[in-house]
Amino acid sequence: MLSPKEAEKELELAEGLMPGPWVKHSISVAVNARLIADKTDGLDSDTAYSLGLMHDIGRREGFKAIMHILDGYNYMMQIRQPEIARICLTHSFPIQDIHTFIGKYDCSEEEMTFLDHYITSVVYDDYDRLIQLCDAISLPNGACIMEKRLIDVALRHGLPSFTLDKWKAFMNLKKYFDELCHCNLYSLLPNVMENSCESLI
Repeated sequence: MLSPKEAEKELELAEGLMPGPWVKHSISVAVNARLIADKTDGLDSDTAYSLGLMHDIGRREGFKAIMHILDGYNYMMQIRQPEIARICLTHSFPIQDIHTFIGKYDCSEEEMTFLDHYITSVVYDDYDRLIQLCDAISLPNGACIMEKRLIDVALRHGLPSFTLDKWKAFMNLKKYFDELCHCNLYSLLPNVMENSCESLI
């Protein structure tokens, strides 16, 4: 597993290849994941931080839709980081169904078959769940309430048939970590109120 310093260096190199708001989002995911892991038995905060930094590392290859998760997986496997490679795939699927991805399926049939088999067969652990959650509540400048992020995505991408099921899956992740942390996890995270009160439009 990459140490936090090694993951920060990888993200810095990736930003040089493909600058964009995804970098600050990744840092926000990492910071929020570390803060939640600190309050969750059985999770290592440094591991959570590194996974958060790297969850979107496939963006280093350019602006892509579902292909960014495969690019991330392939790159992490290339540098022998299977735990991070796994997170590159699982972070987009709180429901274990690849047809619940919001965006273009810009990959080959062979890649779709691989991804389908991987996501339907993997057994999620709390690191998978944590990065899914933090991805859903992390803006480039900190956290916000989940409802704001979900509505923001809906305004940009519309409301496919699986939307309510996916929203419920995210809400259940929030409830799950609230219980593990013994608090409302928003109380642990930076800028929640400020970000949540800003207009979406």
